[in-house]
Amino acid sequence: MQKQTDRRTFLAAAGATAATVALAGCSSGGDNGSNGDNGDSGPSVPDAVDSYLSDNSANGYSGPSDAVDETGSGSVTISVGAGENGLAFDPVAVFVDAGTEVTWEWTGNGGAHNVVSADSSAASFDSGEAVAEQGTTFSQTFDSAGNQLYYCTPHQAAGMHGAVIVQE
Repeated sequence: MQKQTDRRTFLAAAGATAATVALAGCSSGGDNGSNGDNGDSGPSVPDAVDSYLSDNSANGYSGPSDAVDETGSGSVTISVGAGENGLAFDPVAVFVDAGTEVTWEWTGNGGAHNVVSADSSAASFDSGEAVAEQGTTFSQTFDSAGNQLYYCTPHQAAGMHGAVIVQE
């Protein structure tokens, strides 16, 4: 009988250990868009990007932890017209590798939007006139590292700003 009790104790302990390891993976800041501020190996939001988004009261941005890490992805899609009132980009800040194609896709919410690079952006880009049609897209490939800062012209004063942080 002693062997059966020891076996049950062992199996219970092994199960508890497995559950703890599984839960630790969920909360360790793994691939959850963390920017590295909590000690993991993710990238950190540059001060210029944090200042641009904070100073412009970018909708959906409450600090560096809102940046999403998409390094290693061949392409990334950013929603245009996100948020409760359709006046945000989602994600508001995203890390990509140089050479990644970034596509902005309109949700159809919040009225007519466009995507225009800010004067302080590393590259110049412009989606053209503001449009409201859901499914509209604009793509840009950033070949060099730098901070790509942008806004929606009609909703710039309403906090519709975003950033693509391109890394080598």
